[in-house]
Amino acid sequence: MILAPQRHLFDIPRNICYLNAAYMTPLTKEQHRAGQEALSLSMHPWEVSADDFFPVVEEIRSLAGQILNADADSMAIIPAVSYGMATAAKNLPLAPREAILVLEEQFPSNVYEWQSLADKVGGEIITVATPKDDDWTTAVTEVLEQFGNRISIVALPHVHWSSGAALDLVCISAVCKRIGAALVLDLTQSIGAMPIDMQKVDPDFAIAGGYKWMMGPYSLGVMYVAPRWQQGKPLEQNWIARKASEDFRRLVNYQSDYQPGARRFDMGERSNFILAPIYREGLRQLLEWGIENIAETLMALNARFAALALDAGFRPVNAAYRGPHLLGVHIGTAGDELLMKLKAANVSASVRGDTLRIAPHLWIDEQDEAVFASAIKV
Repeated sequence: MILAPQRHLFDIPRNICYLNAAYMTPLTKEQHRAGQEALSLSMHPWEVSADDFFPVVEEIRSLAGQILNADADSMAIIPAVSYGMATAAKNLPLAPREAILVLEEQFPSNVYEWQSLADKVGGEIITVATPKDDDWTTAVTEVLEQFGNRISIVALPHVHWSSGAALDLVCISAVCKRIGAALVLDLTQSIGAMPIDMQKVDPDFAIAGGYKWMMGPYSLGVMYVAPRWQQGKPLEQNWIARKASEDFRRLVNYQSDYQPGARRFDMGERSNFILAPIYREGLRQLLEWGIENIAETLMALNARFAALALDAGFRPVNAAYRGPHLLGVHIGTAGDELLMKLKAANVSASVRGDTLRIAPHLWIDEQDEAVFASAIKV
């Protein structure tokens, strides 16, 4: 279902055309209200009880699980993608001369950890070259077939962060399982904007920062941990992840057991009394709209933006391979000049390398489209 513009839910000035959800999503007015209430509560810590440390976080876990078609027990609360990648690297085996596969120009948080792990054990990084036709799925599967069981870990995004080209994770996961490679996903540029099903993909770990398409605040995110890894080693040892942490009177009765499921992987101070209510409201709003409805609406919107870019002489990423929500436009060496023209028209977008990244969301309406159409032709 195509959704009507939802601009009324946001505080976006009428003269701003914000096409930069892949950079950061603005909070809704309702999230702002939730944040104000959370700040007010923090002024009165005597009103915060032991029982307040758990419910909001558990709602976040459940809501994120619904978006991913995953059990709430499989969701961990994390502060950043790098935290989740470090957790995955701590648990996944890599032997000397085995390899980790990544994409060319993949986002750094899903590269640095793997470089460090490879250096530590004497492993290797194999980088899949950018396909000229934007078909990352074929490019990845060909490399997987070429190197076979030399590859121990496959660390990928769902959507390339600069071009918006999407990968078929179900197809790639099947190849990973056949060659015995673990699959680690960075879902930051897809979760919340396009359907993703953990039951069908079955990755080992799937990690996402929350401040982009999940409509959350900066410094909160989630990590899916497959049941086969839920008895693994957490990155840190914090009190709230341990069994019976709900009973504050007996916290010094130290526990060797953890809370059930993926909770052992939660970050310390996960209860974040200010940010957590904001995040919960963003997830609730996404589910109210419906992820499939969001994807369908943004796909139609980006098809129109792609046509405008093509008319202006630029080449959009192949429609057959791009995600519905994130449109990369190949602009060659015109990046600085084009960005200046867009900025002059109060159009906010990003340039990554030689690609203009257009990332609208449901606040975009016909007036915004008209502003972009005029600016891209200048």
